[in-house]
Amino acid sequence: MAERHPARPDAAGTGFGGQQPKAVQRALAMLEAVAHLGAGVSAKQISAYTRVPPATAYRLLNLLVADGFLVRTPDLTGFALGRRTSELAYAAATTQPARTVAEILADLRTETRHGLYVTSFRGGTLRMVDTDPDHEIVSAATISRNPHAHAAGKLLLAYRPRPLDPPDLRPVTAHTVIDPITLRSQLAHILATEIAFENQESRIGRAALAVPVRAPGSEVVGGLCVQGTVGRVSADHTDLVAFLRDGAAELTGLL
Repeated sequence: MAERHPARPDAAGTGFGGQQPKAVQRALAMLEAVAHLGAGVSAKQISAYTRVPPATAYRLLNLLVADGFLVRTPDLTGFALGRRTSELAYAAATTQPARTVAEILADLRTETRHGLYVTSFRGGTLRMVDTDPDHEIVSAATISRNPHAHAAGKLLLAYRPRPLDPPDLRPVTAHTVIDPITLRSQLAHILATEIAFENQESRIGRAALAVPVRAPGSEVVGGLCVQGTVGRVSADHTDLVAFLRDGAAELTGLL
């Protein structure tokens, strides 16, 4: 005959295991009942409101009191919400909902007249995550073909290095850097300053700045880039650089 073992109690010692999900549902329903009916509500009223049998209701109410989710009223005839329930309610009320990339970019675009977009470097490939609907920008495919000619592309090359032979360094404009030594120096400067800049290298009359966007563990996973007319967009414009850095900080963990 097979040996029979007694049922193991759950780790919390409540007597309710994974096979009794209704117990959890009933306990939550009781918390809602007290919140709805108000402080001083009796066990009988809670039982009737939640349609939980009285014996089960009394047992669950005692567990909720023991764990601090409910308290007994001073006359011991009713129940009220406890400290732990109040803490949960406070946390829910004060927690800001997570914003999306699109929401953050929409707010940032109200603060600049330049084109603003976000790129992802996941998998070593540059991809547009959010493009500016009001400004024409260089496509991801064009940047991927000539990363050395774009601020976002240079950011990718700095943080995701790959061999670039002289034949790969094609001139997109007369200003494109095609000397390997000069480009390596630029990439080293990007790593040191966390700012990528290009001046008319991808398009005549246009300049661009890009800063890295990071994952929660500090890994660079993309870039925030601003593109505008020459003279208005420059690595020397400290306010614009600060604007990009603050925006990239808001995007941390969202790419």
